[in-house]
Amino acid sequence: MNDAPLGLLFGILAILILLSGFFSSSETGMMSLNRYRLKHLAKKQHKGAMRAAELLARPDRLIGVILIGNNLVNIFATVIATILASRLYGEIGLAIMPIILTIVILIFAEVTPKTIAALHPESIAFPASLILKPLLILLYPLVWLVNSFSNGLAKIIGVDPSKASISDQLHPDELRTAVDEHGDLIPDQHQGILLNVLDLEKATVEDIMIPRNEVFGLDLEDDIPTLLKRIRTSEYTRLPVYEGDINNIVGILHLRNAARFIHGDNKSVTHEAIRRFTRDPYFIPEGTPLHTQLMHFQRQKRRMAIVVDEYGDVQGIVTMEDLLEEIVGDFTTNLAEEENPEISQLEDSWYLIEGGTSIRDINRHLSWELPTDGPKTLNGLIVEELQNIPAGHTGIKIGDYKIETVALSDKMIESARVKAV
Repeated sequence: MNDAPLGLLFGILAILILLSGFFSSSETGMMSLNRYRLKHLAKKQHKGAMRAAELLARPDRLIGVILIGNNLVNIFATVIATILASRLYGEIGLAIMPIILTIVILIFAEVTPKTIAALHPESIAFPASLILKPLLILLYPLVWLVNSFSNGLAKIIGVDPSKASISDQLHPDELRTAVDEHGDLIPDQHQGILLNVLDLEKATVEDIMIPRNEVFGLDLEDDIPTLLKRIRTSEYTRLPVYEGDINNIVGILHLRNAARFIHGDNKSVTHEAIRRFTRDPYFIPEGTPLHTQLMHFQRQKRRMAIVVDEYGDVQGIVTMEDLLEEIVGDFTTNLAEEENPEISQLEDSWYLIEGGTSIRDINRHLSWELPTDGPKTLNGLIVEELQNIPAGHTGIKIGDYKIETVALSDKMIESARVKAV
């Protein structure tokens, strides 16, 4: 080798540096591949993706063959560079050779190839798999020997490389970030729906239910004219039917069934007729997560459920429409619009909000971040902060929000002015 022409030695050195760059870029390209896109392309029979997926199924072997190849070519490059430095500059060349070779390898075999591979992993990894796969077969005995020792050390610290997989699981928060980051690929409306679906597990039916004091139903202790008036003026298609107290619910009446007993004059209608055409009530605990209740509605073929607490007392009702609105948004007028009775916009960014308004509704429609881990309504939030129902008008600050009471009663705060600061 000492007698070889200088031109040949420089040519060999250049080839070795190129090979080092190939191994370096292959490693970065393979490890930078999007696992989910790779899986998608492999399912579509993309040959490069299939090869890359097969190699990544055992990353310990892939890294082993890449590092063996990279170290071999770097060692040979060092030998060739040493010979060239010795023949050209003697002992001085041997002294400066490590510095020059390090700079050359860093620029041409490490930083540049790895940067390109990180930016365009598929363009590097898929073609590289054509070489890496047969090279793995060729060097398998050496790869096996190296991996046997390295895997043994890994197992000592609790890592089993043989169980590695490219089908990494995403945490819901990570999936949310993925949806946010790729918003330009997903229409805004669809992106919002996806994020709302991910949020279902964070809320329970208690967060979206209609509270018992707002439930519109039929009390069988009322006389027939009163019941018929409520049926005919109802804005809802399903009404809970109870006796005296809402805790004594006997069934759910669908108004399409009302035509079966409302015929002729009012004298033909009886309490028993109303009771006969009701469907058995469907009770659910108040702590049921929304994503679980959605499946329960589908399995039970129901559209309305009665929410009860741990003592069996009715707390409110929740419907399929309420749950779907958590995913796709309101089907009716936006709560933040001026004509809405619960939230009205005032001057200087103030909003007049009814005390019974759900905090989730306020946050969703005003893009606020009032705390939701405690009370469910604005009234409850203020009362919890004050530790009592105020005797007169008062103002408080909760986080980044100013709140001033407007209308009070003995039982609750009827309305308040709220502003984000």
